[in-house]
Amino acid sequence: MSHSHHHHGHDDVGNIKVAFFLNLGFTLIEIVGGLLTNSVAILSDAVHDLGDSLALGLGWWLGNKAKAGPSARFSYGPKRLSLLAALINALVLVTGSVLVLSEAIPRLWDPQMPHAGGMIGLAILGIAVNGAAVFRLKGAKSQNAKVVSWHLLEDVLGWVMVLVVAVVMLFVKWPILDPLLSVFYTAFILYNVVKNLWGTVLLFMQATPADIDLAAVKRDILAIDNVSDVHHLHAWSFDGEQHVVTGHVVAHHALDAGDYLALKSALAGLCQHYPLAHTTFEIEYGDEPCRLSEPHHAH
Repeated sequence: MSHSHHHHGHDDVGNIKVAFFLNLGFTLIEIVGGLLTNSVAILSDAVHDLGDSLALGLGWWLGNKAKAGPSARFSYGPKRLSLLAALINALVLVTGSVLVLSEAIPRLWDPQMPHAGGMIGLAILGIAVNGAAVFRLKGAKSQNAKVVSWHLLEDVLGWVMVLVVAVVMLFVKWPILDPLLSVFYTAFILYNVVKNLWGTVLLFMQATPADIDLAAVKRDILAIDNVSDVHHLHAWSFDGEQHVVTGHVVAHHALDAGDYLALKSALAGLCQHYPLAHTTFEIEYGDEPCRLSEPHHAH
């Protein structure tokens, strides 16, 4: 299981690298194209894509750093660096979205007719480039890569809308459609990124991962022979993909060597049913005071 996670991590980082170069190259084309077509939607997206490129570069760099092994300073290894990249990426995207809205909303009162034909050409190119990057990140496992996927998927959706609006403006002179488009799709993306940002913050706060049901884990442990109780059961995640569970397991009575090994084996077998990268269980006996509870009893 650990090998599989490691393999996905390498794939995700390599795909982020490809997406970074695709996005950066297209951003430069987009800035020039936006100026030439006089389209606020395209210029807004250019600013947005520049932020995306910076975030992708950061995701690539931090993702590589996160693959390093454990050290004296980071005993688990720097796995959470990829989570830090996801947090920074989301913040960059939120900031970019706010900047886009601040530019596009005033244009609603003073719309200017853009060059629709040029917009169509850029839109087709945008769909192709960003679509290729999204395809590279399809099935991403790490939180970092998932947030990056949102960066790119929002660009694909944006360019589809640019294409539709540009085609309409070939036949109908409605310049307000350009800033309306910018406001609409930026607000949509902002909503989804805020949800992703909240999920990343929860991981930093060591919230129980969504795919770990602690109540079910407790029930499964209590069903094991010779177990009378389980407490101090905790679950958290390194990066949204690799989870950790720890707990104190209370045995009915002092166990001989055979029963002790059987209990450890049962716990190990139980953990295979959950997406866990690391587990630690402390075995206690029924008449043994829990060392973590002693201060409370004394109080």
